[in-house]
Amino acid sequence: MAGHSKWANIQHRKGRQDALRSKLFSKLAKEITVAAKMGDPDPDKNPRLRLAVKEAKSNSVPKDVIERAIKKSQGGEGDDYEEIRYEGYGPGGVAIIVEAMTDNRNRTASNVRSTFGKYGGNLGETNSVAFMFERRGEILYPLSAGDEDTVMMAAIEAGAEDVETTDEGHAIYTAVTDLSDVSTALEEVLGEAESTKLVWKPNTTTELDLDGAQKLMKLIEILEDDDDVQRVTSNFEISDEVMERLSA
Repeated sequence: MAGHSKWANIQHRKGRQDALRSKLFSKLAKEITVAAKMGDPDPDKNPRLRLAVKEAKSNSVPKDVIERAIKKSQGGEGDDYEEIRYEGYGPGGVAIIVEAMTDNRNRTASNVRSTFGKYGGNLGETNSVAFMFERRGEILYPLSAGDEDTVMMAAIEAGAEDVETTDEGHAIYTAVTDLSDVSTALEEVLGEAESTKLVWKPNTTTELDLDGAQKLMKLIEILEDDDDVQRVTSNFEISDEVMERLSA
């Protein structure tokens, strides 16, 4: 999401990184189990599983956790998980997409709706905000992977659609169906990526003042703490000045 990496840094400074790390491992493992259950348990034969494993490894998920998650799929676990997308608006009119994986649709819907209402948001209907985003494959590399021209050329040759370089790193975007092949090709040239996954990329952003940013961060924090929620994407934008005040 716009501002996501900066938000991650704020969370880190607040000392929540250990709890967040444990929860992230759990969610990545769930994705691996479901991906393996829906297809072949061999990552080489299952593109979704291959991406799930790659994303888990980029987040330092231990090998035994990954292997255990795949084995769970063969033991019947993951049968009842259902993927659901919720959409709505947060403080300041910011668009929010919540992707969940649940074995109890009523529980998850109730929790998400309650969180939106409690923290200044408004849960909408399906596709109420999705039109503000584009579904893309995203591959992230640090600046140390190479200069802008080097990464751009590598991305073009690998079949990527776009590259955005900022002071935080290189973001390479692909068509949804090309993500796995492009990421594999890039690894041969640039090495292992920091992140490889499907994302909702905002077409437009909404800038927030300090009050709106504080309220939105709380809403996102509570949503991401929900065990059924896999990821939260928003189109917020926060100025450096407001970001500094949030980080203080």
